[in-house]
Amino acid sequence: MQRLHLLFLLSLLVSCGNPSKKKASDTVTTATEEANRAKETAIPFPIHNFDGLEPLLHNTDGKTHIVNFWATWCKPCVAELPDFEKTFAEQKENGVAMTLVSLDMPSMWEKRLVPFVKKHALQGEVVILDDPKMNDWIPKIDADWDGGIPATLIYNQNRRQFYPHGLSYEELNTELQKFLN
Repeated sequence: MQRLHLLFLLSLLVSCGNPSKKKASDTVTTATEEANRAKETAIPFPIHNFDGLEPLLHNTDGKTHIVNFWATWCKPCVAELPDFEKTFAEQKENGVAMTLVSLDMPSMWEKRLVPFVKKHALQGEVVILDDPKMNDWIPKIDADWDGGIPATLIYNQNRRQFYPHGLSYEELNTELQKFLN
């Protein structure tokens, strides 16, 4: 009887294994799965691939659009945001719209991006660009852009200019005046 009991316990241990150990494949998530999970959470910003973002780069609504590409992990991006916010506050009555395109990674959206936007009370429209095919969409924004951020597109129905570098308050306003006059 003891042998039967021992044999039963041994077979039970072998068949069950250690439930706390998971296969590596069980814990690895792809960027797409991570993005899908983030979409299901309370991310209050639109999440686009490039096809979804592209219409925001070609509005024909009569406004002058400032489209800033940035990320919370980019110090120069964060440093210039107050200047962009100030310019937007001063110029929105003159038909200026501003879109802040976050290039933060999906793992940063909920824990870093959302609190950052709330803390700094950003007034520009925040959208997330979630498209890993950077070599495809970067040249569609500007043929000479190397993908570095911060970068800004200013456009309206009559003019379009891309700035592949940061802009100070003075620089942004000087460039914006070329579109408003």
